[in-house]
Amino acid sequence: MHTLKSPTTLSFRAKPVFRCLQRSKSPNIEGATGDASGLELAESDKRLMELGYKPEFRREMSLFGVLGLSFCAIGILTGSSAAFQTGLFSGGPLGLFWGWNICSLFMLLIALSQAEICSAFPTMGGLYFWVSKLKPDLPILAYCTGWIYTIAMILTGTSGNLTVALFIASLAEVGSGRTLTRVEIAAMAWGVNILSGVINTIGTKAIGKMSTFNIWWTLGGTFVLAITLLVKAPVKNSAEFVFTDLENFTGWSSKGFVVLLGFLQAVYSLEGSETAGQVAEEAKRAELLAPIAIVGSILGSWIIGLAYMLALLFSVQSITNIQTTSYAIPIAQLYYDAVGKRLTLMCLAVICLAQFMAAVTAFTASSRLCYALARDNAFPAKGAFMALNRYQAPYVGVWVSVFVGCVVSCAYIGSIIAFNAILSSAAIAVMLSYLQPIAIRVFWPSSLKVRGPFHLGKWSWTINAISFAFSSFICVLFILPTAFPVNENNMNYAVVSVGCIILIVASTWVFWGRFRYTGPVLTNANVHVGRIHSKSGSSSDEKVE
Repeated sequence: MHTLKSPTTLSFRAKPVFRCLQRSKSPNIEGATGDASGLELAESDKRLMELGYKPEFRREMSLFGVLGLSFCAIGILTGSSAAFQTGLFSGGPLGLFWGWNICSLFMLLIALSQAEICSAFPTMGGLYFWVSKLKPDLPILAYCTGWIYTIAMILTGTSGNLTVALFIASLAEVGSGRTLTRVEIAAMAWGVNILSGVINTIGTKAIGKMSTFNIWWTLGGTFVLAITLLVKAPVKNSAEFVFTDLENFTGWSSKGFVVLLGFLQAVYSLEGSETAGQVAEEAKRAELLAPIAIVGSILGSWIIGLAYMLALLFSVQSITNIQTTSYAIPIAQLYYDAVGKRLTLMCLAVICLAQFMAAVTAFTASSRLCYALARDNAFPAKGAFMALNRYQAPYVGVWVSVFVGCVVSCAYIGSIIAFNAILSSAAIAVMLSYLQPIAIRVFWPSSLKVRGPFHLGKWSWTINAISFAFSSFICVLFILPTAFPVNENNMNYAVVSVGCIILIVASTWVFWGRFRYTGPVLTNANVHVGRIHSKSGSSSDEKVE
């Protein structure tokens, strides 16, 4: 049985929050001149040059493409399917339903916090660059954030591609009754990793088209899956079961703690909206569209994920069957019990394709992060990682991500427990990366000296404080044991994996980074100081360092 039972052993008042939706005037920039003198720069390129970077990428992504990328990275249909058993065994329907809505609200607040910062600093460095600008006097914070988040994205892509292989293995077992070996599943994961690399090598336009397609695929697929389940399931569960039934397969006696463990399914499924920040230099009007995509992808995922979850809960025939299934992906058992063999094959194929598109975007993010870090001397082999092919893709970062993904996938052959621990650390590393810029906004409220068109107004500090508290809580929850009594087979080894990531990053800083990295490196030599004028007429200077 090759089952990833658990990925862990595996938003405010409308007026100030959504001021970004008002059509605002372009920032006025004084003293900014580009290489193409006399030609009017695009609004987003002006802001990028003011931040000190020369535009290197073609801006080919529209709002729909950027929104689709974040939506694709979240992968609501796939995350909810792959991690469904985690919540089902830890809290049951009650924990899944209420945990989904509670976590979605908090993840929306985190997205709002990120969107406000992204609007002020729309560069592909994303979380890393935000930290570097918010706290320039502590370069170690930005360096560690960038490295941890890059590792997290590579492991997230690896996890997604392995999950694609597990869906294919489940399709094979449902269709023919043949159980694939670990070596066969790992080999398929290598193939999916390579295919992800090929798509990312083709460039921005291909990724944008795929992301747009994924929006419609996910919307249409969720509708088809939900209707299929509700129409074909022989037994429909009652509302009382869906909203109040508590299940506990963990061994823990505390019902409250068991329900909290179920929160991990929701958080795991909703990570990824910040990916819009990684393509900010490839999007039109990035200072507005990227933050809208960050928030919009969470809102859309909340609604779509809730509809899908309700369909699953009303249609589940036997929780015990799911718990004891031999299928590589446990939710395959739910579909088989509810809709039969042929429709199960169709449903799994729909989810499998959505999972693949979600995994591709993780390598999109990691390759852009490698480029951004190399540009600022925070990554070795600067020339290689900054090289672009004829499709304007940072191909070295793409194939380094693919190579690491293939190496990590080998761990699945030796030990599923070890592999789960490695992949679980990715989800924790993402939350740790979320924490850095939000913590700075909480403890140094004046750190955001320049405000973009998307801002939270007087609610900014409150939303950041709540986001910080929730992110900290989830980071702790992710490393706690998910079963009792704890033994070598059910221990949550994610804490060991996260510790290794932190040790690696800290070592690179001590022996290499602190001698080379001092902060963002100016690549647009013609811009030294940009001045952004607020609507009130006041202005603030920002020195590009």
